[in-house]
Amino acid sequence: MNPFLRKLALRADLDEADMAALDAATSATAQVEAGRDLVSEGERPDAAYVILQGFACRYKLVPDGGRSILAYLVPGDGCDLHASLLNRAIHSVATLTPCTVASVPYRTIKELAARRPNIYRALWWSVLVDEAVLQEWLVGVGRRSADRQVAHIICELFARLNAVGLGLEPDYRLPLAQSELADTAGLSNVHLSRVLSDLRRAGLIESGRKSVRVPNLKRLQDFSGFTPDYLLLPGSTQTPEALGALPQMTGQVRAASGP
Repeated sequence: MNPFLRKLALRADLDEADMAALDAATSATAQVEAGRDLVSEGERPDAAYVILQGFACRYKLVPDGGRSILAYLVPGDGCDLHASLLNRAIHSVATLTPCTVASVPYRTIKELAARRPNIYRALWWSVLVDEAVLQEWLVGVGRRSADRQVAHIICELFARLNAVGLGLEPDYRLPLAQSELADTAGLSNVHLSRVLSDLRRAGLIESGRKSVRVPNLKRLQDFSGFTPDYLLLPGSTQTPEALGALPQMTGQVRAASGP
């Protein structure tokens, strides 16, 4: 099962027909090298991308040429699957490592959402998770110390990877460069280097120029105050069953839009 199907299966009860439809929708894949834009801000894409292998990110450039990373995309994540109603891309999406990506036309996404309510529910739930992650990052920027903010982001990535069966090896290293973490946390490279040094001295991480390893994830979670409820994973108090039903499809939505 590819990680996209595995991720959506966490969000809704997908039957065999749903899974087959999703598998067919993500069958057109391509290999993309690191450092390439999949989508550039201002473009008018007619398809969304799904990350099947590798890491990517959403980002925006600021007037001085700096970059702000808005989200990490790990295997199983879709790049703005809900954006078919927008006239243009409002941010860019770039690969951080070599990636395998699937291209899914927006018309296909709309058809899947209209004809298969479980897929519609899973896609909407993924949108809610994206919003929850962004809110948590805003809390981190505004209220957490720099070391706890960076530690929290690392814990989140491990939780998202583990949910689709990845990153479980004891020696697994997140393939993130220091400059990327700096762009995520809104820190200068110098400040980020000090933060990583502090975390290393505390024995919470091991880091190189382009990777991070966590020797004891529970210690890092305790340090950062990380809890995974906002990721809406199975077993969370914030599951679909606990929160109630998502918006139901209407005839107008079926005819006009996707998730």
